[in-house]
Amino acid sequence: MISSQVKPPQTKAALFGVRLRTLRKQRGWSQKELAERVYVTQSRIAQLERGYGARPSAELTHALETVLEADGQLAELWPYVYDGSPRWSRRFFDLAAKAVAIREYVSHTVPGLLQTEAYARAVLGVGLEHPDLLHERVSLRLARQARLEKPDAPKLCLILDQAVLLHTVGGEDAMREQLLALRAACDRHSLRVLPFGSREHAMLGGSVVILTMSDGTEVVYSEGADHGRLLEDPALVAAYTGAFEQLHARSYGEARSARLITEAAARFTRTRSRRRAVTRTQSRQRAGRHVRRRPGA
Repeated sequence: MISSQVKPPQTKAALFGVRLRTLRKQRGWSQKELAERVYVTQSRIAQLERGYGARPSAELTHALETVLEADGQLAELWPYVYDGSPRWSRRFFDLAAKAVAIREYVSHTVPGLLQTEAYARAVLGVGLEHPDLLHERVSLRLARQARLEKPDAPKLCLILDQAVLLHTVGGEDAMREQLLALRAACDRHSLRVLPFGSREHAMLGGSVVILTMSDGTEVVYSEGADHGRLLEDPALVAAYTGAFEQLHARSYGEARSARLITEAAARFTRTRSRRRAVTRTQSRQRAGRHVRRRPGA
């Protein structure tokens, strides 16, 4: 005998589709009628209701919410349906959440686990058109940092190329805030700076993360600007681990690295002070010219 009980949706996309279909039927509209109201094709609505195909954009979700008077039923699911993480990084994030030790080399930006909100927003916002998606990606990144405050926090060992300290990401104020946060992290984690003048090395031009799991196994995640790959082959993992250890030995010690970060933050502080002084001087000069040009003066 076949059970008449309806199975619950298995994914967030399927649940989104069920809610969309229910709301549409409550209004007495066909898929075509709903599609016309939000300026998409009928097949697009059909895809969404079935939970497959391209995920709904923030704009489309907002339009559906408005015309269906959904009261947030669709909007609350959207961040989970429209995954803010690239597909090739999802398995890495799952493993990183369970790792007992994380070793990472970065060549261009502060590691995500130590980014401030303003810095993360600047990094993740490059080339991104949808504000809602940016907010989601930033929220996910900050949420992952929470594990560093828990009793089972992984052991963190980081190597930063010295150029990371000089790139102005998000503006001078955001960069100063980030560097101060990075300096504070030096007191809790192992952090070293790879100096300018270091010769070519195996990790040049990218970033590499080595994850150690509770059973002792290790995996490597190698990332570029628009790609990433997870390596689990023991030979490849061993090669990257050896390269990381070489960079660790060539980097400044932890105490000197902390001083370099402090000095970098101070440079951004002085730059901000000079900029404000120039602004004040220009304001006074404009005010003086205005007074001299008053009629009858």
